[in-house]
Amino acid sequence: MKPFDISIPQHELDDLHRRLDQTRWPDSPRGAGWAQGTPSDHLRGLVRRWRDFDWREQERRLNKIPQFITEIDGTRVHFLHVRSPKPDAEPLLLTHGWPSTCFAFQDVLEPLSRDFHLVVPSVPGFGFSGPTPELGWTIPRVADVFAELMRRLGYDRYVAHGYDFGAKLTRQLGMRDEVRAIHVNQIFSATVTAETADMEVEAERRCVEKAYKYEFEQFGYVSMQSTRPQSVAYALTDSPVAQLEWIEWAFHTWSDPGIGVPVDALLTTASIFWFTRTAGSSARYYQEGDETWGELEPDSDTPTSVAVYPHDVGVPIRRMAERNHDIVRWTEMPRGGHFAPMEVPELVVAELRESFGV
Repeated sequence: MKPFDISIPQHELDDLHRRLDQTRWPDSPRGAGWAQGTPSDHLRGLVRRWRDFDWREQERRLNKIPQFITEIDGTRVHFLHVRSPKPDAEPLLLTHGWPSTCFAFQDVLEPLSRDFHLVVPSVPGFGFSGPTPELGWTIPRVADVFAELMRRLGYDRYVAHGYDFGAKLTRQLGMRDEVRAIHVNQIFSATVTAETADMEVEAERRCVEKAYKYEFEQFGYVSMQSTRPQSVAYALTDSPVAQLEWIEWAFHTWSDPGIGVPVDALLTTASIFWFTRTAGSSARYYQEGDETWGELEPDSDTPTSVAVYPHDVGVPIRRMAERNHDIVRWTEMPRGGHFAPMEVPELVVAELRESFGV
């Protein structure tokens, strides 16, 4: 394991600025809104913000967080490791989702580290872990990598949390004996359809409505990334505006409209994806990472806590989750969406402390 500092070469910054300055913009018909993709006026404003974004200041800020790299299963693994001042603090593994990075947890690190030793990896194929070198990266494989990372760090017993892809991975980790308990924001199999829902129950009605909206209005990115991830890679690796739009559409669509993801967090995320050229390797998880996103997982007796954020893209249902999970805590959160650590970090901190008994 080696210490790691972010240091993007100046020629990479110069190239980004040149490409932003020379953007070839498409037409935008009058009245086009978010249903068409990110509106042109909105995206042009973000591009101007990105052009003036002080990446060097961001580097200095991010490099204050202890970072390391190692190699596991033939691929590079980048991770944050923030130790608690309490020597006997319990280790907590935090896993991000798509389209974000380990720095999605940036605002929860300091308060959580008062009570936990924190390990926050960049999922292989994302961010500073860099592109995965070959095909075959699945959720079980990444879970094995993270378990090995925790073993190398000397943590033989720990708890884990994740959202989006990280929720699936955390659930997979929870099948291991060394994981005491898990906390997730989503259980993708714990849904109902119009045929199976109790439409008298508000949560089940919302679950059906959100699933319908997702399938018929928001599913385009999944279709692309699950069938032609390399096509996505060509476009997003060559055009920073395309990369920015691909991320902003998700951040805007799946977050709490009254809060949203802060612009600096958006631009930091887009910059990391751009500089590390990980649009394609992160997209490949939709094709080969897990072919059973919505299917019922094997039974788990690991104590499982769930936080349901009202503006998330989907709504898990407790009675469905209890079919194959030991649900010990189920919290309907007052606000927030899919990217809770960036939207409502204070709620995430309180929820994880309570869930893991701190």
